Formats: sequence, structure tokens, C-alpha cells
Amino acid sequence: MKRITLADGTGGEKMMKLIKQYVLKNLNSNAKNIDVGLSDLDDSAVVNGIVFTTDSHTVKPLFFPGGDIGSLAVAGTVNDIAVMGVSPCALSSAFVIEEGFPVDDYEKILLSMKKTSKYAGVPIVTGDTKVVEKNVVEKIIINTSGIGMRSRTLDENIKEVKRYRRFDEKWIKDSNLRDGDKIIVSGSVGNHGIAVLSFREGYGYESEIKSDIKPLNKMIEKILKVGGVVSMKDPTRGGLANTLNEFAEKSKTGIMVDEEKIPIKEGVKSACEMLGIDPLEIGNEGKVVIGVVREKAEEVLKALRKTEEGKNAEIIGEATKNVNGVVMKTVVGGRRIVETPIGDPVPRIC
Repeated sequence: MKRITLADGTGGEKMMKLIKQYVLKNLNSNAKNIDVGLSDLDDSAVVNGIVFTTDSHTVKPLFFPGGDIGSLAVAGTVNDIAVMGVSPCALSSAFVIEEGFPVDDYEKILLSMKKTSKYAGVPIVTGDTKVVEKNVVEKIIINTSGIGMRSRTLDENIKEVKRYRRFDEKWIKDSNLRDGDKIIVSGSVGNHGIAVLSFREGYGYESEIKSDIKPLNKMIEKILKVGGVVSMKDPTRGGLANTLNEFAEKSKTGIMVDEEKIPIKEGVKSACEMLGIDPLEIGNEGKVVIGVVREKAEEVLKALRKTEEGKNAEIIGEATKNVNGVVMKTVVGGRRIVETPIGDPVPRIC
């Protein structure tokens, strides 16, 4: 009998196989009122013009440098809505708590959620609480869901895209990339995964590397006002490598990236070299990967760099018909294939 493993939930190829073979097979719907549905495998769905998403959080440890399970739950759901190009409106929050969990820690998590929600400008308006026996869950699991609504900013962004190429979609989706579109990453990658792993295992890197958890809806709003954005995704489980491969597969185009242009902090590089981990496969919680028409790429980059969250943004490559999948130009002048990771090398980071 087949059984679910931890690797089935860490993002990447193994989790996607599970979703395609079982979830899509049994739950997919072709209802006419669904613009973006389960089979699109985007960060959110769109039903009757309302953007909707849900996410469950099981990070270990619950508190780590730069954040905690509460800030992670709020920021992650806000970002999943925002990358669709819409304004997040409200969140729900459901808790599954192990009996005996310290009330002081519970309140600390709630206050963190309140602070992050206030920063994003997205209120938590409903929820649920369940308490279970010891050893049934890992102390506490938080599920957050959210809704968002279309804004004039999205319509103006799409109007700007159409100035430069054909664009038939109504929403920002992973599948919207086309030959010549530029790829931008909003900042250094790998921070969150390394911060959590280092703190959990006591490697010592947590003194210089902190999680990048942040709601990005305000930053995204600013680049949509510039216009020309066609695809966006926050590179969580499976990291940048997984996101780029999802873009390429869904858009049916190759992607070429430049290794020298990918921002990675020295502390993250050192930790990855010591642990034998590829920093491109590590999850992030405060970054976004953006596809933008060539003609608007520099303007979008400039707008990003004016924000605190995007000050280290870089144009790292472009969509191209000249390669298959994702290919990287290395610092030594060669090329290598960036494959879809089997899963995030750092488990339990979100």
C-alpha cells in the first residue's frame, strides 16, 4: 500500500506528482464560473471574479529569526492573492492546537498575526479553533484563507501589456510568459529556509541570516502601476528553481537565467556550500518572481528598488524559444539545466 511521505508535501516534483495523480483526478471542476481553477495550479483560484486561496502552516520551530508561524501564515496567504494582480481584502484563520500548548505562546502568535495583518492592511475576519490530544499534531497548525478583488490597477497593467504584445488573459497567471519577456526576482533568495534550518539545527547562521517573511501586496501594487507584468509567483517550497520550472512548463516556453544576476547573500551561499544544498531550491517567504514584457522591465525594476522589500531586485533572465525548460548561464561561462527539485531540501519551513 502506498503511503504519504514528508517529501510529498515539500514542493517540487514529488508533491506535484501527488497533486496531479490524486487531487486533480478527484477534485478538479470545469464549472463555467471558474476563471482560474484547480487545474491551473496557480497560487489562487478565481471564482465569479473573486480571488480565493488557502494555505496550511506547519513550520518547525514555531519561532525563528525574522518571524514565526503567525507572521508566516498571514504573509503567505496575502502574497498568494497579491501575485494574481489583485488587492487582498480579508483573511480567515483556523487553528489546530495540541492539548497542553502554552497560552503565552498562543497569544504571542496571535499578536504576530495581528501585526502582520495590520502591515498588509488586510484584516482577519473569521476563523476556527480545534484542540486535539497530545501527539496528534505538531503543537499547533494554522490554516489561513483569503479573498481578493480585481482593481483598476490590474486593468491598467494589462492595458500596458497589450501595448507591446498580444495578451488575451484577464488575470496574472503562471502560464502568461511569452518569448522575450524578462524575469525579475525581487531580492535575495534562500534567506527564509536557511534561517529556519540554522536555528532548528543550531548551525549558527541565524545570527546573520533572518527570514524574509513579509506581505508583498503593497510592493506589488506599485509595480502594477508601472504596468507590463504578465506573471508573478512567490517562490516558496522548492524555491526559485521550482517557480521558474512552473513558469516554463505552464507557459510552454524556455527560460534562460544568468547565475551572476541572481541575488544570494554570502551567508546563504556559505551555509548552502557547507550543507550541500542548492540555494535556488530553498523556500522563500518574502520574495516574488515576476514576468514582465521586455519594454517595461527596467521601469518595473526601478520601481521595485524604491521599495524596502525590493531594494535588491534584479533582472535575472528571460523567456526564450531557444532553450527547453530552464537553463542557467553559469559564472564560469557554461550552461546547466535547472531542474525541478524533487522537493525543498529544507523540510517544515512553512
